[in-house]
Amino acid sequence: MPELPEVETIVNDLKDVLPGKSVTGIDLFWKKSLNVTPAIFLNKLKNKKVKTVRRRAKTIIIDFGDLFLLIHLKMTGQLVWRDKNNLFSGGHPIVGAGMDLPNKFTRAIIKFGSQKLYFNDVRKFGWLRLLDKKELAEYEAKSGLEPLAKDFSYAKFRAVFQGRKTKIKTALLNQTLVAGLGNIYVDESLYSAGIRPLRLITDISEIEWKKLYQSIKAVLKKSIKYRGTSFSDYRDAKGRQGNFVKYLQVYGRYEKKCFKCGQAIKKIRLGGRGTHYCEHCQK
Repeated sequence: MPELPEVETIVNDLKDVLPGKSVTGIDLFWKKSLNVTPAIFLNKLKNKKVKTVRRRAKTIIIDFGDLFLLIHLKMTGQLVWRDKNNLFSGGHPIVGAGMDLPNKFTRAIIKFGSQKLYFNDVRKFGWLRLLDKKELAEYEAKSGLEPLAKDFSYAKFRAVFQGRKTKIKTALLNQTLVAGLGNIYVDESLYSAGIRPLRLITDISEIEWKKLYQSIKAVLKKSIKYRGTSFSDYRDAKGRQGNFVKYLQVYGRYEKKCFKCGQAIKKIRLGGRGTHYCEHCQK
């Protein structure tokens, strides 16, 4: 599943093509992707002009002013933009998706005149939701702090963990506390801060909390700079692989030498997720 940097990269690229364009038509092939009936979905979106595109947590938000289209790619979702001169996709790669549109995985097509935005999803976990301002506010309130927002202060970061007794990695993956972090960037941030993922929140010192706060911001910003991390299942909105994989310090480096101390990177299961860390550099 794309994490914050990957979704942010897709959003930034869609900003280049969507604002100012009006919806002229919609084809729907899988109504379960929607939170409303196909008829309501079409009637509400028809002739609406895109104001901007933004992100909340791991959700793409297309802003029409008084109406908002939310897109969550989940594990195998993909967006493909196609116009006279451009064809690019973001999310899960589907072989031949650019040559054969629509295809058997296409769940919806949003038309902007001759230009089209395809929503494909192999396993049908992704979704499209139409929300008004009140509904959007309620939806956004369910997610935690945005780690790249201007108001993401150390005081707010520290406060959301007060009174909790869980392991630090488990807490960081909790989307109601800090939004957008997933397995990759939690492992990388904890390594940067020198904290083992199994540590209990109550055992972490104030100095370590401050290091972690700075590490999260630094790791995310660097990943966005390099357009996210790309393994077998991620491309950005222009079809390019993220380059941050070249800069990963622990994630995906099981048994390889730590760049700092030379010891082999460990891998354990924590909450059903593969978790990477350096036994020497993380205390």
